[in-house]
Amino acid sequence: MKKVLVLYGGWKWHYPKEIAEFTVKHLLEGFEVEVSEDLTILESNRLHEFDLIIPIWTQDELTHFQEISLVEAIENGLSLASWHGITAAFDNNHLFKMVLGGQFIAHPGNYIEYDVHFSQEDSLTKGIPDFKMFSEQYYMHTDPNNEVIATTVVDGDRFTWLKGGTMPVAWKRQWGKGRVFYHTLGHNHHEMEIEEVRELTRRGILWAASAE
Repeated sequence: MKKVLVLYGGWKWHYPKEIAEFTVKHLLEGFEVEVSEDLTILESNRLHEFDLIIPIWTQDELTHFQEISLVEAIENGLSLASWHGITAAFDNNHLFKMVLGGQFIAHPGNYIEYDVHFSQEDSLTKGIPDFKMFSEQYYMHTDPNNEVIATTVVDGDRFTWLKGGTMPVAWKRQWGKGRVFYHTLGHNHHEMEIEEVRELTRRGILWAASAE
């Protein structure tokens, strides 16, 4: 049985506890799960025990040793699946952001309605229908090496010169022996309940956990 570490905390208005509870209850059936809200587990020499880490975190900072331990564990085969606020976490930990593949910059217009388009060429998203999301539309700086599997068209709000650009919503990537999956959705646990968001997250977790 694959073992998963769900690590949650940080800014409370991304509802880390509630999303962690939703994730464990609805998305991790068939896994052995450990839940922690203590970042020091990253420096405990225990990461080799897990097949997958799901960090549900926003803001804060990793110590140098925590960052190096996590990155090296991923290089050696620990996979990572996460969403939404993790691109707005650990902003000074540039090596971790290289692994993740993106950095949150802003969500112009705050809450808006926007379209999410899923690639039908990738097995991870094939069959998930496009849908309209009312939430924060993330504007990010991303790694061109990401395999983008879902996109949105930027609204830009008052930054009218950004309007019409294509922005990734979800991607997957390889870092050493570990797999990395990320999407921008799921601001709160209610958004995680949306069928398309839930299915994308479920598939991303399964894809990441299947790394050998």
